[in-house]
Amino acid sequence: MDDFVYTRADRPETAVRLAAQPGARFIAGGTDVLNLMKEGAEHHDRLIDINALPLSGIRESDARIELGALSRMSDVAAHPAVRRRVPVLSQALLAGASPQVRNMASLGGNLLQRTRCWYFRDSAMPCNKRTPGSGCAALEGQNRWHAILGGSDHCIAVHPSDLAVALTALNATVRTLSAEGPRGIPMSGFYLPPGDTPHRETVLGPGELITRIDVPVTPLATGSRYLKLRDRATFEFAVVSVAALIRSRDGVVEEASLAFGGIAPQPWRSPAAEQALVGRPLNETTIRAAGAALVREAVPRRHNAFKVPLVRRALSEILDQFGRTR
Repeated sequence: MDDFVYTRADRPETAVRLAAQPGARFIAGGTDVLNLMKEGAEHHDRLIDINALPLSGIRESDARIELGALSRMSDVAAHPAVRRRVPVLSQALLAGASPQVRNMASLGGNLLQRTRCWYFRDSAMPCNKRTPGSGCAALEGQNRWHAILGGSDHCIAVHPSDLAVALTALNATVRTLSAEGPRGIPMSGFYLPPGDTPHRETVLGPGELITRIDVPVTPLATGSRYLKLRDRATFEFAVVSVAALIRSRDGVVEEASLAFGGIAPQPWRSPAAEQALVGRPLNETTIRAAGAALVREAVPRRHNAFKVPLVRRALSEILDQFGRTR
């Protein structure tokens, strides 16, 4: 492991100034960044500890729930307002990691965690995300876990965060602070597609700090659900996952928001699948049409073609749950 300087920040403005320096990185729970440094996937000259900053806590209003970026996953998942008003968020957090990790990991850190692609985390292998221009070993290698949608010839790694999938379906906003001041970034625009620069994963600038996440509370969010399919029951990343927000009247879907994990380099929103549902009864024919729309542009690889029918079955299962509770 490389030598680095460790600094504790006492104010957000100080943290932003320090992190803007080359080779600097924020650290909160440390559940991902320290492993990355040990594995040689990341190298940092300075770690800025932000745990003392006043960026934790959960605030509720009529229109939204504000989540401090340093709030721990377990605290948010257990919060009564989150469980009652945006259940998909609580379900997604509880589906992620292990209880020990959830007690340590922050929301901001969870959104910024790096892919679990084994080629990215093996410093001996080529990876454009880790070393731009070195190639993508997953394209023709062991790509069972990799993307079927949204990838490129430079990267097909998938994003690992369950939280990000739920927040994408909820149309949440990420609030940040940088040297230029505060700004709000919709979840729909927070992550970047890999294109030919897969090492650039978000729109955050140097030293930009996530300060909180604003989650709209609507009738659509109240009945939301999260479904995660994985290789084992706990402490495992999604093979595929679905966050679904559905509002129906008299058996007909009036509004739908769908986001998917495990199938793309970022949380995958599917307007085509949503449009296939809206204005139609939530029956087998409609559900089948939504699944077909979701995977219409899928590009499966040698080892992950099973994800195409699997994500359709996951969508069918979660939509069927809504149908049974009408």
